Amino acid sequence: MMATILDQNHVAYGLSCSNKKQLFQLMAAQIAPAIGVASHLILDVLWEREQLGTTGVGHGIAIPHGKINGLQGVHGFFARLTTPLDFTSIDDKPVDLVFMLLAPAEAGADHLQALGQVSRLMRDATFCAECRQAKSATALYSLLSREVSAQAA
Repeated sequence: MMATILDQNHVAYGLSCSNKKQLFQLMAAQIAPAIGVASHLILDVLWEREQLGTTGVGHGIAIPHGKINGLQGVHGFFARLTTPLDFTSIDDKPVDLVFMLLAPAEAGADHLQALGQVSRLMRDATFCAECRQAKSATALYSLLSREVSAQAA
């Protein structure tokens, strides 16, 4: 399933921003043209979800997510940040690995399945350490692709 969610062009290496909102703006602007949704709508959905409670899940990881009317399929965007951000995470640690998920408003099961898969992947300490040591967006995408293939087998 992950192969259909994450495109190589939606992996950012060394993304630099000063706060959560700016991060969401940058990610939304980069993915918007490919998924046919205005970046401000993506930003609104992510920000509304974040106001319900932090998507910073601990250990330097955040999984911001939301549902968008009219979106075709589930889409992901992975970013490794240059400088960790305060995400008001559950463990109060700053975030440097971010996996954003966007799903159609009516995609209940698909959204939950993708969220579960991403969550399992990001809980793997070895995988996260490899992401933090990767030297490029291509290397990050290779790691993400490899892990997803291994989980599917």
